[in-house]
Amino acid sequence: AAAARAQEAPEGLAQAGGAHLRGLDKVAGGAVDITLAQGGSVAFGSLMVALKECRYPAEDPASNAYAYLSITDAATGQSYFDGWMIADSPALSALDHQRYDVWVMRCKID
Repeated sequence: AAAARAQEAPEGLAQAGGAHLRGLDKVAGGAVDITLAQGGSVAFGSLMVALKECRYPAEDPASNAYAYLSITDAATGQSYFDGWMIADSPALSALDHQRYDVWVMRCKID
């Protein structure tokens, strides 16, 4: 399966140092919160989730978040998602995986 490619992030956004994500194991029924620094990655189930960057509206940081994520199979390297995931429109750019869901909650602003 080809990796999903999301929309581009709009212009005029501020850069954050990281992102808060949520992961769901649809089989086990458990959700976990994931915090990643920009450039960091973490294993979630059989997936490897990497954050390239997170941007947010400078005038209203709590309003939305745009995270550039790369999500691959940890064992095979198969890409499941590579692009911008948008917090307030999760269905617009969603991870397509039979077992796991990952979505953006907000940027990590220090």
